[in-house]
Amino acid sequence: MANEQTRLIANEETRNGRTEGQRQQGGAPPSSVARPLYVSHALSAWNSRLFEFGAVLYLAAIFPGTLLPLSIYAIARGLAAILFAPAIGQYIDNGDRLQVVRVSIVGQRLVVGLSCIVFGFLTIRASLSPKVKAGFLALLAFLACIEKLCSILNTISVEKDWVVVIAGNDEVALRSLNAQMRRIDLLCKLLGPLFVALLVGISTGLAIWVNLGMNLASIILEYFAIARVYDAVDGLQIPKTQSPASQPEQLVSGSNAESCAQSSHWRRAQAMLSKSAADFRVYFRHRALLPSMACALLYLTVLSFGGQMVTFLLASGYDSTQIGAARTLSVVFEVLATWIAPWLMASVGPVRAGLWFSTMQITMLVAGMTVFLAYRDDDFLLSATGLVGGTILSRTGLRGFDLCTQIIVQEVRNPLSWLPHMLQ
Repeated sequence: MANEQTRLIANEETRNGRTEGQRQQGGAPPSSVARPLYVSHALSAWNSRLFEFGAVLYLAAIFPGTLLPLSIYAIARGLAAILFAPAIGQYIDNGDRLQVVRVSIVGQRLVVGLSCIVFGFLTIRASLSPKVKAGFLALLAFLACIEKLCSILNTISVEKDWVVVIAGNDEVALRSLNAQMRRIDLLCKLLGPLFVALLVGISTGLAIWVNLGMNLASIILEYFAIARVYDAVDGLQIPKTQSPASQPEQLVSGSNAESCAQSSHWRRAQAMLSKSAADFRVYFRHRALLPSMACALLYLTVLSFGGQMVTFLLASGYDSTQIGAARTLSVVFEVLATWIAPWLMASVGPVRAGLWFSTMQITMLVAGMTVFLAYRDDDFLLSATGLVGGTILSRTGLRGFDLCTQIIVQEVRNPLSWLPHMLQ
């Protein structure tokens, strides 16, 4: 009986992708796994942040004096993410892990490269007619949609699937991996826009070609770094789902072949719709529904350094340098949460830590809004500064709450393992 229990435990550790190195390091993933994983994620996040912010600056230089092209570009990119999210989820669930991530890497890099070429051409040929520019804008919006989908594909695959398999049942390793991945993303969010903004200050064309060069140069390193992670963790090589055996196809010809092809396409469309509906039913019945919805609603706000806040601050008397400094300080507080959150979750559990972080966020925002309302009639600049200060201080609570909900959602093997912390 003891031998049988030992064998079952060993098999479970193999399925979870845990290695002897992980156990020896007290929950921390071995460097042979962590280093290439972080390298791949850093390159992906850096190029994504660089192009995301750079595209806005490039469009502003190509279409000066109007926000309409920027709005069209952003709306198309966002709608693509909403409409095709179920298809991306199905592809991640059914596809080979390594193939899915490699498709996201190659697809995103090629699309960004084509976009940079179009941006560069429009920068050089500034005298094009409005209709030609509109056509190129439509092309850029289409490429942006593909880039966004590839970015989502990479992020979900690595952060929501690979990280969980690598950590196995080790909650300490899972918290460590989540925090480090988020820390990398936030640092890229901090440094990427600053880097591309400095290049645009010198020359928009220089920024575009540097963006293109860095994007293409990183593809090989990122491509093989993620393969090293895949080869080092046995659990990643185990298929997630077993697809049913395909039925043998009969050879047909003429009108019957065309009819069968149309029927096959219709059945595939029906299967995709049915699968999407089933996924939504599973999601709304899942035990982690409420923390997942809370995390989604967390970002339903204009109190962040997005387009709305930047426009408001410019109208309030801030200049671009001051806004950049405020945005940098905001990201610093977000990065701080990646150290505080794992420590706090280890002490009181993810549920109670999430409650503390959400309370901190609300308190800081209320304080900022109080200053804003108190001085808006007397000193509008001071009023806006109070709002900026509250927003900056709230970012630690926001990112900390995000990490807590992510841990709860990722604990799919035992979704209620966090309840004892709440009952203490």
